[in-house]
Amino acid sequence: MTDVAFDRAVADPAPVQPASRPNLDKGFNPLTMILFFGILAVGLLFVAYSIYVDVNATGTRVTTYLPYILLFVALLIALGFEFVNGFHDTANAVATVIYTHSLPAEVAVMWSGFFNFLGVLLSSGAVAFGIVSLLPVELILQVGSSAGFAMVFALLIAAILWNLGTWLFGLPASSSHTLIGSIIGVGVANAVMRGRDGTSGVDWSKATEIGYALLLSPLVGFICAAVLLLLLKFIVRNPALYAAPEGNKAPPLWIRGLLIATCTGVSFAHGSNDGQKGMGLIMLILIGTVPTAYALNRALPESQVAQFQKTSDAASKVIAAKGAGHSIIGDPRPAVTQYIALHQINEGTYPSLAVLVKDVGDQVAKYGTLNKVPAEAVGNTRNDMYMTSEAIRFLMKDKENDLGKEEIATLNAYKGSLDAATKFIPTWVKIAVAIALGLGTMIGWKRIVVTVGEKIGKSHLTYAQGASAELVAAATIGAADMFGLPVSTTHVLSSGVAGAMAANGSGLQWSTIRNLLMAWVLTLPCAIMLSATLYVIFSRIF
Repeated sequence: MTDVAFDRAVADPAPVQPASRPNLDKGFNPLTMILFFGILAVGLLFVAYSIYVDVNATGTRVTTYLPYILLFVALLIALGFEFVNGFHDTANAVATVIYTHSLPAEVAVMWSGFFNFLGVLLSSGAVAFGIVSLLPVELILQVGSSAGFAMVFALLIAAILWNLGTWLFGLPASSSHTLIGSIIGVGVANAVMRGRDGTSGVDWSKATEIGYALLLSPLVGFICAAVLLLLLKFIVRNPALYAAPEGNKAPPLWIRGLLIATCTGVSFAHGSNDGQKGMGLIMLILIGTVPTAYALNRALPESQVAQFQKTSDAASKVIAAKGAGHSIIGDPRPAVTQYIALHQINEGTYPSLAVLVKDVGDQVAKYGTLNKVPAEAVGNTRNDMYMTSEAIRFLMKDKENDLGKEEIATLNAYKGSLDAATKFIPTWVKIAVAIALGLGTMIGWKRIVVTVGEKIGKSHLTYAQGASAELVAAATIGAADMFGLPVSTTHVLSSGVAGAMAANGSGLQWSTIRNLLMAWVLTLPCAIMLSATLYVIFSRIF
């Protein structure tokens, strides 16, 4: 086809039967629902069995069932968050294939749910602990206390309530945005309740880093989807790609394959990124309630423990050299904790950290392997490791650290050894989150799908618009996963659809865009206030 003919075909397509609204009201087969509840039951039994096996392997005698009851409730809430995340966020991934008639709605959500499941299972875990790093260190160190339980319950319930509220109005708000706002709210409330400035309750450098990712991702989605659509028009000179579906007719096979592939990519990327947020919180719950089994990575091989000793000795020398001429008497932990909270180096920072590094090294050397650390010492060893890792993380970013490149590399290697011992995710946790996210995808998806498919642009979604938005979303989320940054599937994909509509001259429904922007702006402050209020209430109860 000549360029002139192509431009004319795209600008003035031949009259065709207008695109029909997809059938969104077809219910699931009863057998499907039986399978759904069967998988749910098996998942819960698998979680209970896995915890039993892990606790039993430590040789710990169970004297009271109260921690396990709290654990069960907390896990249900955490998995409930991932379930809601599934039907709230993943609906974005299936909207394009449903509205282009590439897949029937019921097939699309099951397909997406399966690849969400795979995405969670194959995720790296970097995002999980990036989220946890936002929490106040003092709360993480006492996560098994009443304050720790108040923290976990407040931030999870606040996130679930806001997600359900926005879902009820069909608004594609961000679960990532919501969870981060909930975490900030808990941190601020905790600081104020302890008589400190509210700004000291959050790692603002990490919050800023994550905030940039959340702020820029919608812009990336809008601009890149628009550019990609225009690029497609220039390269692929096939008018069928830029047309809306004819009636209920499925698209040509090659277009259909492209759209299903992009839906698959977004679903997989969503699982690998969003699923990790629940993993990090579940690990906090496990560490707080069953520290003997989950505070330290007992599966760490002896070779890595030997490597830990080497990196520990090297780091100890670097830090001790920086603290030469100063000494401390008594417990070094308060000074290290103060540095983590205030990020200000003083004359006690390096000598205190040097003593703590030596203590951690002595503890590991004493037992030989992490698997032999006795139950009564596990919590303290883990806290010392976590505190040391966080102090080194801030120290390496501190402009006043006076560290050379080789010294930073030495400390970074030591931090990696510490994180291998404390920041791990058991396979069963991944499976449980994968089941919750995958099953959630199959429930309640319709409201968000209608918003993305019908209420963003003024015309019916074309094949190229859907593919452009999905490709950009999958690439953006996948890149964020590599760098350990949480981004919003909702923001990237819905803004991608808007960008593709704008680039095509299809027009935007500004009432919907306004509502999306309002949800985007209000999510953070509302989640902060909601979680802060719940934290204060739960702190009085627990």
